[in-house]
Amino acid sequence: MTLPVESVLPELIAALDDGGTAVLVAPPGAGKTTMVAPALLDRPWAAGKRILLLSPRRLAARAAAERMAKLRGEAVGATVGYRTRLDSKIGRDTRIEVLTEGIFTRMVQDDPELSGVAVVLFDEVHERSLEGDLGLALALDVRGALRPDLRLVAMSATLDGARYAELLDAPVIESAGRTYPVDLLYLGRDPRERIEDAMARAVHRALADETGCILAFLPGAGEIERTAERLALPAGVELHKLYGAIDPAAQRAAIAPARGGARKVVLASSIAETSLTIDGVRVVIDSGLARRPRFDRATGLTQLVTERAAQSSVTQRAGRAGRTAPGVAWRLWEKAATGGLPLFDPPEILESDLTGLTLDLACWGVADPATLHWLDAPPVPALAEARTTLSGLDAIDDDGRPTPHGQRIAKLPIPPRMAHMLVRAADHELAGVAAEVAVLLGERGLGGNDADLETRRRHWARDRGPRANAARRMAAHWARLVQQQPDAIREDAVGAVIALGYTDRVARRRNSAEAAFLMANGRAVRVVDSDALAHSEWLAVADASGSADGARLMAGAALTRASVDALLGDRITRETRLDYDADRGAVVAETVDALGAIVLTRRPLDNPDAALLADALVAAVARAGLQMLPWDDEAAALRARIAFVRGQGDTRFPDLSDSALLAGLDDWLRPVLTGKRRLDALVPAALTSALANMLDWPARQALDVQAPARFATPAGTSHAIHYADVAGPSVDVRVQELFGLSVHPTVAGVPLLLRLLSPAHRPIQTTRDLPGFWRGSWAAVKAEMKGRYPRHPWPDDPAAAPATTRTKRADQLRGKP
Repeated sequence: MTLPVESVLPELIAALDDGGTAVLVAPPGAGKTTMVAPALLDRPWAAGKRILLLSPRRLAARAAAERMAKLRGEAVGATVGYRTRLDSKIGRDTRIEVLTEGIFTRMVQDDPELSGVAVVLFDEVHERSLEGDLGLALALDVRGALRPDLRLVAMSATLDGARYAELLDAPVIESAGRTYPVDLLYLGRDPRERIEDAMARAVHRALADETGCILAFLPGAGEIERTAERLALPAGVELHKLYGAIDPAAQRAAIAPARGGARKVVLASSIAETSLTIDGVRVVIDSGLARRPRFDRATGLTQLVTERAAQSSVTQRAGRAGRTAPGVAWRLWEKAATGGLPLFDPPEILESDLTGLTLDLACWGVADPATLHWLDAPPVPALAEARTTLSGLDAIDDDGRPTPHGQRIAKLPIPPRMAHMLVRAADHELAGVAAEVAVLLGERGLGGNDADLETRRRHWARDRGPRANAARRMAAHWARLVQQQPDAIREDAVGAVIALGYTDRVARRRNSAEAAFLMANGRAVRVVDSDALAHSEWLAVADASGSADGARLMAGAALTRASVDALLGDRITRETRLDYDADRGAVVAETVDALGAIVLTRRPLDNPDAALLADALVAAVARAGLQMLPWDDEAAALRARIAFVRGQGDTRFPDLSDSALLAGLDDWLRPVLTGKRRLDALVPAALTSALANMLDWPARQALDVQAPARFATPAGTSHAIHYADVAGPSVDVRVQELFGLSVHPTVAGVPLLLRLLSPAHRPIQTTRDLPGFWRGSWAAVKAEMKGRYPRHPWPDDPAAAPATTRTKRADQLRGKP
């Protein structure tokens, strides 16, 4: 049977013969995955060399190799073979190797020239996996610097061909597809209903209303298993589950034709969106959900997040119903909601942990990733975070170059953090346990889903299935790479190796009342109360999910205090801590042993250094603000006077605003705190003196001239000038004290606001024009005040009258008129 892609193979071959690069856009079912590589075997430039076909998923890699081998009438491992993380079938005569993208990255690192490789085919590049983008960037670098004869092809069903064409400097070759019409039916779903219940009901309905096999898309393994539990299928209908963590034999059965013409129901994750053809599917039921990894920089953890699927994904899913015959796609959402779905999934490189990529590039000799060719360059903040992590693992130096330890862990076929754990565990003769922990962390569902990795490890040990056996072989291989002798015996071996690899995530219970733990990195993690680990005093956390202040433990193990001391003793610090205790109102001084944020022991410090006490008090004020200090009116008045003259444009005076004083605490406050343990031991006069000492002698004299503290009246009295008044400098003064004053008083050329008071100190009037007041309003004021205070003088011409502070009788007795 001829496949659509065969019609464009001559054009593709010509592009590779001529320029060496090509972009192939071929819809699902066109045959690109299985037809392109074999068509290149006989090209002169491929003679005696290998053809690499990269696949983003293990299942797709195996299926593609098996399909190509079957078309050739050969066994897998002859002309066509594959390599995945848990499995490989490669022979000495293998010419076409189907690889997962991570294995290709390791291959390039081990052999930068890709010796013996003629062409690399990047399949399903639209999925934009992190390893795929890195592999393509490295392959382009190899082609540009070392192997100009290396051919590269980017292939996808849905591809931004123009961007890839520019990246590869290649022509875009488009193939027609082989699809049949697919009708869309929107069922909707009550948001309060569990997705498993809605999916089970839809499957039962489709079995009754439609013909052919059913492919149902769910976000992940948990939903698939729960949906399977809810299904009661009639006789003659097979049930299959398809996701990455199930046994390879079960995966093969899921994509194979149903036996004896029976119908089958396949409950699948997004693994079935592309690459795979599942025979006999006429009905697709789509939950509209997908589970994707998202790196949370707040926690430093990668979380699996359930989100709405992208429009490109639901289109791909629907297309699976029309691969072999007309079909129908049932969607568990309303039609109007489709337009609100994101157009595409974001590339992993923009949202992932870039620690592995950064170490790979460092070992490749690239300090600046921008020098490579990317479809989307790695984000600068994520690269900075990755460098920080790698520095903490002692994997790179200050210049970003790999250390000997970094080069060692980079050679291991696992992510940097796990590789670091493996190498450090080997130093303590625990590489075997560390390798098993690394497998458990990388293979979701292996040994169950318990958060306690020790429990999962025991369950895995009893599992004799093919996947479990392959995982054991892989763990043994990893362990042999770093350690030859058997493991030492340790009670908390699983927790110990996790602690060696994830030292910043060693955690201690906060209190006895709840299953909440504080990690060494200062973040919190919670354990489900029903979990056995909830009763542990110490944990080693390998994975957690949730917010930085309350993540939930996903994978970890119990740890003993003895192991903390023995394995992490070099990370335990001893320091003198002096902290201000607001409840006590004093500095608490103690010697603290700590592992990061976890305090191990505290001992009181009897005679702390005076300078350290001052440091603690200054820090307390910096945190809580200046209101903690015992200010008095004199200090407030001084600050207001200086603020006034600065407001008049005179910058000779220091800035005494709150922000400036907080910024300069070390300069003015620290000297008056030396030797004190409590803030209330300060006397207000000391604060005033500290502020006054910020002015030199000429500035003090100038301040007294430009902004005098007090106003002297003709009566010989003086009154405080209020410079903090929102209306400007002001004085409260009895009106009789101003008699004889014919010119309005000023400070720095600004008229004083006079608040005129009665003999009983009650407000009469405010003015900035005293002569005008004498000439105008005084007559009315005099008439009112004379009747109310008849014993006090109320002259007709106050500007010419003598100022006084006494009654008329008192003035007469003193001989005044």
